[in-house]
Amino acid sequence: MADVHTPEQRRYNMSQIKAKNTKPEMLVRKFLHAQGFRYSLHNKKLPGKPDIVLAKYKTIIFIHGCFWHGHSNCKYFVVPKTRTKWWLKKINSNKVNDAKVVKALRKDGWKVITVWECQLKPAKAEKALSLLVKKIF
Repeated sequence: MADVHTPEQRRYNMSQIKAKNTKPEMLVRKFLHAQGFRYSLHNKKLPGKPDIVLAKYKTIIFIHGCFWHGHSNCKYFVVPKTRTKWWLKKINSNKVNDAKVVKALRKDGWKVITVWECQLKPAKAEKALSLLVKKIF
């Protein structure tokens, strides 16, 4: 199946996808701040530049997009019909990298929490965020 966008349109669309300060990330950050947590962001000295670092609790929080990190059994993770082989290689390498980062952080004594994009959809967000607080302690 051919791409429905021109190469220029596709390039523009892809350029608009952010790695930092995404909507799911901002939702978690606002919630944590409202609960009294103080944190640092995207610490370059830690493996994987974690989205949120709660140093006081020795806890790292990653907010993963379901598509980019290949969330298993999730309706938001759909393999594209164009360049399928390339996308599967990309997503699988992201998964492998995620596992390496988590292993390195745990080895250094960090607690690692992953919050998935689908858990932050309006119908599930409240439950996911309250669970997040429980996981921190």
